Amino acid sequence: MPTAAEVIETINARAKETGVRVRLHAAEIDGTRRIGIDETTPVVTASVFKLPVALELARQAADGGLDLGEPVTVPPGHPTPSPYGLATFRHEITMSWYDLAILMIGISDNVATDLIVARVGKAETEKTLRRLGFEHTTVPQDCGEVLGSIGEDLGISYEDDEKALSELSIEQIQALRALQPEHTCATTAEEITRLLALIWRDEAASPTACADVRRWLELQVWPHRLRSGFPDDGIRVSGKTGTLPSVRNEVGVVEYPDGGRYAVGIFTDAVDGRSRVPERDAFIGFAAAQAVEWLRLPEAGSE
Repeated sequence: MPTAAEVIETINARAKETGVRVRLHAAEIDGTRRIGIDETTPVVTASVFKLPVALELARQAADGGLDLGEPVTVPPGHPTPSPYGLATFRHEITMSWYDLAILMIGISDNVATDLIVARVGKAETEKTLRRLGFEHTTVPQDCGEVLGSIGEDLGISYEDDEKALSELSIEQIQALRALQPEHTCATTAEEITRLLALIWRDEAASPTACADVRRWLELQVWPHRLRSGFPDDGIRVSGKTGTLPSVRNEVGVVEYPDGGRYAVGIFTDAVDGRSRVPERDAFIGFAAAQAVEWLRLPEAGSE
């Protein structure tokens, strides 16, 4: 049976083959086994920051601060760009905060996210994270601010960013503030798995709030990253992706029919800025499967 060091070597070798650097942490939710690669290094979350935002929304609702069923009317033309979801709608639509959370997590809708962030507040989200003991997990920006900083750094409008990014060197891309943890939404692989474990054990907030967050994460539609490593229909995978130029992330929980529950956080940054590299998406599933399979070995011990 492989040792933890051998598993880490296998993951790093595949990462090198696919042209990414990886930061990873995987841990038993109901035990002490864990495995990591640079798991305490601060990383850019990209849309993974929507996880603590979802928790704050659910927490405030459970505590009576807001009603998840309250109708919210969204006119077309919100300034936050998004390739799908509300930004693509032509007509006004009314839905609840609960429905907006489904869009925020399920398809990573940026407009839904920024509406929620405006409602719950970045400061309140930060307070909850500090109360839970997280030092590096932070949400100083919403989607509009993250994406807007890219346009500012490039000196162009966001609509022209994609073409401009394709012409930049990886050094120029990495110089963007949106790709530097100290200037944007950030976490560590270890902290995000600890947050997931708290949610799955009903310890991050009330059981009602934690159940809502688990439900939203279960409804994420993307199968190409974390889920790709667990093709067995009996294994449940709930997660949240994050994507920015040269960055592909996903965090989530893998649950087995035998009751085993594992929190996983995988953050990658690439050697180039190409956006269509499916093997880099699949690497996240590969790395997660390698880590979780090691955790499930009878002889596996704590790192």
